[in-house]
Amino acid sequence: MSLQQRRERERQDRRESILDAAERTFFEKGYERTSMDEIAKAAQLSRALLYVYFKDKSAILRSITLRAGEELRRRFQAAVATEATGIGQIAAIGQAYYQFSQQKPDYFDVLTHAASLSIDNADELGQAQRECEFRTMEVLVAALTTGLEDNTLSGRRIVEPLETALYLWGALHGVIMLSKQQGRGSHTAAAVRPEKLVAHTMQMLMLSLQEPRGN
Repeated sequence: MSLQQRRERERQDRRESILDAAERTFFEKGYERTSMDEIAKAAQLSRALLYVYFKDKSAILRSITLRAGEELRRRFQAAVATEATGIGQIAAIGQAYYQFSQQKPDYFDVLTHAASLSIDNADELGQAQRECEFRTMEVLVAALTTGLEDNTLSGRRIVEPLETALYLWGALHGVIMLSKQQGRGSHTAAAVRPEKLVAHTMQMLMLSLQEPRGN
């Protein structure tokens, strides 16, 4: 390894260490209540050095959002690899998304918040975020395409795979958000266990993508 490569590796390791520290601080105290000084202290470096790596707190949060997006994309890819049929892959992705919301609730919340914000495509980080979103959606579109090819999904129901992918994602995300209200005082949401609600949603979504029985 050359000196330049070693320095780049050290720089990347330091950057990841800063993000680890920022995650712990953000998720414990909240983004608004966390200062750059606190992040520097948690990362065990000076405030001046922190600004060498990140221009502001927003850039740190965006980098954490990218981390969360990449984690979700990897989980989707792993889920697809466990099933041979298109409909099986879609079901596996749905389960993977629910597990992500349960196992990585902070990441799920970060991505939910990020979905309501505009992404600056002008900088490198913004481009990376857009690329991550595109690649994640590609996994879902590919599973739908597989289902159309192996006839486990209906060509009459799925005219445009991308539109259907967005429909599936939106529907499941909404139900997961509803299920999370169970612990926030919602008596309506508490009437059904979260895992049962998600399972029922996936069953209904799968039915909406298949040929009606008897046809």
